[in-house]
Amino acid sequence: MPHNPVLYQVLRDRIQQSPQGRISFAEFMDLALYHPEGGYYSTKDAILGFEGDFVTSAHLGHDFGELLATQFAEMWAHLGHPNPFALVEMGAGQGLAAADVLSTLQNHFPDCFAALSYQIVEKSNQLRAAQEQRLSPWAGKVSWLTLEDIADDSITGCLFSNELVDALPVHQVVITEAGLQEVYITLTNSTDFPVQEVVDAPSTPRLADYFAFVGVDLADPQYAPGYRTEVHLAALDWMQLVAAKLHQGYVLTIDYGYPASRYYSRARAQGTLQCYYQHAHHNDPYSHLGYQDITAHVNFTALERQGERYGLETLGATQQGIFLMALGLGDRLTAPSQIQASDPTTVNLAIQRRDRLHQLINPMGLGNFVVLVQGKDLAEQAKALKGLTVPPLI
Repeated sequence: MPHNPVLYQVLRDRIQQSPQGRISFAEFMDLALYHPEGGYYSTKDAILGFEGDFVTSAHLGHDFGELLATQFAEMWAHLGHPNPFALVEMGAGQGLAAADVLSTLQNHFPDCFAALSYQIVEKSNQLRAAQEQRLSPWAGKVSWLTLEDIADDSITGCLFSNELVDALPVHQVVITEAGLQEVYITLTNSTDFPVQEVVDAPSTPRLADYFAFVGVDLADPQYAPGYRTEVHLAALDWMQLVAAKLHQGYVLTIDYGYPASRYYSRARAQGTLQCYYQHAHHNDPYSHLGYQDITAHVNFTALERQGERYGLETLGATQQGIFLMALGLGDRLTAPSQIQASDPTTVNLAIQRRDRLHQLINPMGLGNFVVLVQGKDLAEQAKALKGLTVPPLI
């Protein structure tokens, strides 16, 4: 199987230079995805979309970003029409959702657009270049920076992400007769791909503390030796950092995942780690090194509790399908069926559009993604967001 030769050498060097000749799985995953010269998000030409390895909601048309924009406009109104009103998108992909949000606010919510400061946090230079090109019509409205660049307690508005947290590095742990152990990566003598996993004592007490934090008792008999799963320390650190930046407003996180009670169930005894390569998914993170995405489902209980620990209030969590329907996707679904055209091209386009709208709310796919909304320093009326209401059946 092909491997990125630059990343291959980086991994060998990092393991050989480590004091115990090994690195944690979290460090491996971070290098595999984000190393500036060999990581998946840094070097692969077409990682997103129908030409790449996977699609996001933004690739299914303009609707996702347009509906998000209506939610942002309501947030701006709830906050008392602040100027500036900051939208901080963390992990903006190819800039598709950003373009749809900006266009919708400009055309339908001009007062909100006039106050808008759109900020993008993007680690990948390659994706940032694509974003800059796509968003050039709004060059005066958009800026790029890191979360560390943003001053604490400075953002009035919304920090949001779509399919970002699932790609943050995770530690892998396994239950053994000796208790909780961690998975490490070390070298072998193989000439093909000389790495292998070893299991040893945890690298940090934070791993055990994490389970107590999310309400999981590893002494429960369901966690028998061999039970393997993930610990999301990077996600905790990310949420702490995001909460610190927000002065007043919202944090909106969209991703696939579960509450802790479902995440750490007996049925999920090998965790949730999965890899994406050319629209196929599997569970071998050591194949296609540097050329495949590696992800783990999000533990939303951890995000909620970490947010609460650092000053955020959980306003609600719902499925993406319900969220988008509440924002008006139902009206868009009925529109294609009302077309009276006999022209085959028009009819086919209407069918394709309806299919893509259904994909956004499909409970077996994107529609089952979780939308978590948290807030800080909000009046009671500002906590009632349209996207968190239950839409009427159509």
